[in-house]
Amino acid sequence: MRIFRGKRNGYKFYSLVSCTLIVLLLGVIPMRLAIAYYQVPYPQVIFTLGGGMEREQFTAQFAKAHPSLDIWVSSGYPPKKALPIFRAAGIPDARVNFDNRALDTVTNFTSLVADFKRRKIQHLYLITSDFHMPRAKAIATLVLGSWGIAFTPVSIPSRQPVESWIRILRDVGRTLLWMITGRTGTRFHPNR
Repeated sequence: MRIFRGKRNGYKFYSLVSCTLIVLLLGVIPMRLAIAYYQVPYPQVIFTLGGGMEREQFTAQFAKAHPSLDIWVSSGYPPKKALPIFRAAGIPDARVNFDNRALDTVTNFTSLVADFKRRKIQHLYLITSDFHMPRAKAIATLVLGSWGIAFTPVSIPSRQPVESWIRILRDVGRTLLWMITGRTGTRFHPNR
């Protein structure tokens, strides 16, 4: 009986410590985002989440209006298919960076956040479809915010319904897992 009680108290202790760490970490994110917005009020790069050719097409047109910004596309169309879209819009190849490490929305952010930080990027445009933006913003707030990187969302209009709160909460949980353990739990969900 005492062994059981001791284990139960140990679980309570670790649960309390884990919850406290999460609350403290989440409390720091708004402050880090505010500092990033203050230090760099305008985005320094364009970051597009792959998921359909329309995203690369929109990004190419958007980039024409922002000629000084480099473009990052995370797990979109293969470069051989996507580069012609950017070339047709007059975007030089040197401005476009492709990263195909991501397997889903969470890893779109976790695979590139260190690269952004290394390049001293503190503010970026975040481009994705409107139905996908609530989930992307939730993940971006946690991942980018925890690294002191602000973002300005730019939605691409679509006819699809907004993703369910279940998907958003699932990926917020996976993001918290990444923040604590460095792992995203990619294998735990059937459809990305």
